[in-house]
Amino acid sequence: MALKRACCLLWAISIAILTILGRTKAHKPINMNVIDRCWRTNPSWRRNRHQLATCSVGYSGKMTNNIGRAVTNYKVTDPSDDPLNPRPGTLRHAMTSVRGKVWVTFARDMSIKLARPLLVSSYTTLDGRGVDVHIAHGACLYLQRDGLIDVTRGSTGITISNNRFKLQNKVMLLGHDDGFRRDKSMRVTVAFNHFGPHCQQRMPRLRFGYAHVVNNLYLGWGQYALGGSMNPGIKSQANLFIAPQGDNKEITWDSSANGRFKSINDVLENGASFKESADKGLTMRPNYRPDQNFEVADGRMVRALTSSAGALICPRISTC
Repeated sequence: MALKRACCLLWAISIAILTILGRTKAHKPINMNVIDRCWRTNPSWRRNRHQLATCSVGYSGKMTNNIGRAVTNYKVTDPSDDPLNPRPGTLRHAMTSVRGKVWVTFARDMSIKLARPLLVSSYTTLDGRGVDVHIAHGACLYLQRDGLIDVTRGSTGITISNNRFKLQNKVMLLGHDDGFRRDKSMRVTVAFNHFGPHCQQRMPRLRFGYAHVVNNLYLGWGQYALGGSMNPGIKSQANLFIAPQGDNKEITWDSSANGRFKSINDVLENGASFKESADKGLTMRPNYRPDQNFEVADGRMVRALTSSAGALICPRISTC
């Protein structure tokens, strides 16, 4: 598991990790997803960084607890990492020495090599917009043997969005293990992500809980795309699944044979197939609150909606 490896970041509930790894090609503000459209068309986004907290959708709701008068704005100026004596200006100092809510930005382009895994507490935002920041070569999120993202031990109320995943075997695990029944209450939204190329499985893999998987792009898979065990519930809605070459066209995998998988308006290409369960109740979920709800786009728009997934190039003067 990722928790046993030295090369990972440990994520906490109610955190926002924003555009911090590498760069992707800039895109015009056309056909953006609802999160991007909320802030990227604003030319004054640099002066209104906290606006981003109001753009989140899905089970996380609006991240209003991450902003307000009680928030400390912290700028990382030093890319070094000393776990025993974190220096002011370093990312680790922000995570270990600043109490309460913190919004972290970066003074310039930098590469941070973590000496040990870094725990990011609740109500913490890592905002890398406008700079090119790499957390790599030590404790990192890229090209590891186990999963990129683990949501475990009763965590809930989570949205995983706007990420680009590639070159990975086990991508995303939701649920600790088959004996941890507290994960029955887990609720996760997986939206506007770009999976592939060369992602093998767990996009996501769910134990016990419920996931709304919506408007994601899947560029093939090795074993499966969506999987689960211990009676999971997955509503797959308006995703674009492009099956790999070869014989493995099935999207789902259910080790317990009693999972609840529902496909609604998914777009299946290159012979992709989706094995649904008979549970009709899934069509009524996710039962979002008004602050969590968002309009699901047509699956045929997913290529455009995920074209800017991952890190962005944000000009110093202009929209992002």
